[in-house]
Amino acid sequence: MLLVDAAQGIEAQTLANLYLALENDLMVIPVLNKIDLPGAQPEKYAAELAHIVGGHADDVLRVSAKTGEGVEDLLDAIIDLVPAPMGDPVAAPRAMIFDSVYDSYRGVVTYVRVVDGALRPRERIRMMSTGATHELLEIGVISPEPTATEGLIAGEVGYLITGVKDVRQSRVGDTVTLVGSSATEALGGYRDPKPMVFAGLYPIDGSDYPLLRDALDKLKLNDAALVFEPESSAALGFGFRIGFLGLLHLEIVRERLEREFGLDLISTAPNVVYRVLMDDGAEHVVTNPSEFPTGKVAEVYEPVVRSTILAPTEFVGTVMELCQQRRGVLQGMDYLSEDRVELRYTLPLAEIVFDFFDQLKSRTRGYASLDYEPSGEQAADLVKVDVLLQGEKVDAFSAIVHKDKAYAYGVALTARLRELIPRQQFEVPIQAAIGSRVIARETIRAIRKDVLAKCYGGDISRKRKLLEKQKEGKKRMKMVGRVEVPQEAFIAALSTGGDASTK
Repeated sequence: MLLVDAAQGIEAQTLANLYLALENDLMVIPVLNKIDLPGAQPEKYAAELAHIVGGHADDVLRVSAKTGEGVEDLLDAIIDLVPAPMGDPVAAPRAMIFDSVYDSYRGVVTYVRVVDGALRPRERIRMMSTGATHELLEIGVISPEPTATEGLIAGEVGYLITGVKDVRQSRVGDTVTLVGSSATEALGGYRDPKPMVFAGLYPIDGSDYPLLRDALDKLKLNDAALVFEPESSAALGFGFRIGFLGLLHLEIVRERLEREFGLDLISTAPNVVYRVLMDDGAEHVVTNPSEFPTGKVAEVYEPVVRSTILAPTEFVGTVMELCQQRRGVLQGMDYLSEDRVELRYTLPLAEIVFDFFDQLKSRTRGYASLDYEPSGEQAADLVKVDVLLQGEKVDAFSAIVHKDKAYAYGVALTARLRELIPRQQFEVPIQAAIGSRVIARETIRAIRKDVLAKCYGGDISRKRKLLEKQKEGKKRMKMVGRVEVPQEAFIAALSTGGDASTK
């Protein structure tokens, strides 16, 4: 069922999922919802949907979930048009896990779709990917509350409870079969999602680290795309390096950790996975800028994405300008209707993980929508920019950027750090460097004591002597002094925008 807002029209993400459904020969029923809204334009968007799906505008169903108008016709259409499941009810049982939740009293509740055979209570089941076996304590359907039944047969969707408390035992995409009459082949069509964007998540209070680990374990239960490993930072303490599918996934996971588990988190700036080939033939996979290898680099490969942008026609110029600034290559353009256009661009993933979506929304007054999917990798002229405080590298501030933008990035970051790091008793240089070449510099001026305050009149040589003595003292202090960067400065410089106290 393709559900589209009658006041807004189809969005880029919806369009991407529609193409996926059409590629898999699924029956698609186009539906316009919210026709009761004052700003609804059902005729206009019905014609747009008919143009995309194929067919006539009159075939597009119009419903209002608020008033109930057209809902009965929609249910009848689902019954008439959607084909029956294709499973074999007498074959060896096979069920696909599509979601799981954690219940503090009953353990892991696994949601499955039975493709072949049947599952019944008290049978022993086996997870085909891990080989783990369990006894089925309860099996049932959701209607809409969980209701225990005598079993599930081919084509039915329901839940299983085995009493298992370990959240890693139930993986989304796994195939469930019986221990006795076991299926030989797992269900296909499921691929392990590959993380595209990496960011560090650290608890503001270091004692919350075990709580964050448990929360991530529980989130992974119904989010198979979540990948994480422990990481420590000199600036932020103990945390996790987490892999996400994209920026939206990052925001959702972080929001859930904060709301559902009551954690206060710092999120470092997101970055993508690079593949670095060295002159000696060695290959490195870099998920964190601090891992970027030193030595002679032959090639650096960055991931690229195929993006789809839907926007009103009046904003075509400004959208194209933004994409070209971000090293985008135009692949094609289609007009869905007189006032809506679809732009297809190939863009480096690193260029859209920061503020691309925000820029796109602000340039189109909020009307544009964006969807992207991975499209391989490309060689790029990328460099690692290091930040040096008084000649010492601070790994937490390192970043991998395009060579053309390295200077602007270095200037912006050093200027920001000069505002954030408190003044010391001695002068502190902040430098941005590529390898051994410094590309930007700011200086935090020393706090100076007024040594001339006690001199009122008298010979200038007395004042000069005091100033020279102070100068020598500052020089000695600079040689032995260390710059302590407060955590607030790290949080403000590394967090992904917003108020540092909440990020």
